[in-house]
Amino acid sequence: MSFPLRRRTLTSASALVLAASLVGALAGCSSSATASGTPSADGTTAVTVGAVANGAATETTIDVPTVAKIRAELPASIRSSGELTIGVGDLPAGFPPLAFLGTDQKTQTGSEPDLGRLVAAVFGLKPELKAATWDNLFVGIDTGATDVGLSNITDTEQRKEKYDFASYRQDNLAFTVLKSSTWKFTGDYEALAGKTVAVGAGTNQEKLLLTWQTKLQSEGKTLTVKYYPNANATWLALDSKKIDANFGPNPGAAYQNTQSASSNNPTKTAGTFSGAGSSLQGLIAATTKKDNGLAKPLADAIDYLIDNGQYAKWLKAYNLSNEAVTKSEVNPAGLPLDNS
Repeated sequence: MSFPLRRRTLTSASALVLAASLVGALAGCSSSATASGTPSADGTTAVTVGAVANGAATETTIDVPTVAKIRAELPASIRSSGELTIGVGDLPAGFPPLAFLGTDQKTQTGSEPDLGRLVAAVFGLKPELKAATWDNLFVGIDTGATDVGLSNITDTEQRKEKYDFASYRQDNLAFTVLKSSTWKFTGDYEALAGKTVAVGAGTNQEKLLLTWQTKLQSEGKTLTVKYYPNANATWLALDSKKIDANFGPNPGAAYQNTQSASSNNPTKTAGTFSGAGSSLQGLIAATTKKDNGLAKPLADAIDYLIDNGQYAKWLKAYNLSNEAVTKSEVNPAGLPLDNS
């Protein structure tokens, strides 16, 4: 399971790595937005999502007009630059379907870069994608070298101390089962009684699963938790029915379902659960330096895409429609400090 898909904590160490050499390295990883079209005379941009994505998405061209009212909300320095610099923390190996290097070996593709292209089109700006490691993604935001991070970043109360957020996807975990399975998960842990479920060690989903295991054991019921060294071993265990399900990030489950669709043992999602737990719907959010003036225009741009259908097309292309939100929120309630 790719580390960028796990629940993350921004450590103090990463916040302190502000050396100029790292910023230079970050800038050196930039990628031009070759998956994005050029605005036409009327200001409309044809954005191709899922380009060179090697089957991780259904390639779809989406028309997005420049919205003058929202563009006017941008900080003057960004508006006059003509570019929106978007940080994506997918180095070194990428994490499909969210962000990874395309089959042309130069284009940053995936749902996160493509949302950046759509938002930039609303602003009437050229999207400039910067690939970075997870830690250097935040270095870029901290120093202003990156305008916004779009990299499956969970909204947390801890991160709000340094960053502003504009939400755009639910942060969900998913149970993946064989397509032939009739088992479903609707949010009640009792459905897990007697099941064998794989999970990644040290993840938030492991914490949830072990909590449910303890509750079931107190009722005299069982839940067997299994660990595997990598995704291939996990899917092999599912194929051979050594486990009933895998519990992991929903985007990874969606990618597995897409990739296995034509195989002998296709998979499906049996149910989802908030990455923040039962009391709060976790959210994935565009992330900017606190008080830099970008959070509101980002939220307004996302709302425009939601209201006018482009957002739904983007999610559908990546099989992520089950993580849709109805509205982008600026700094919504995030993962609590005791679970960040």
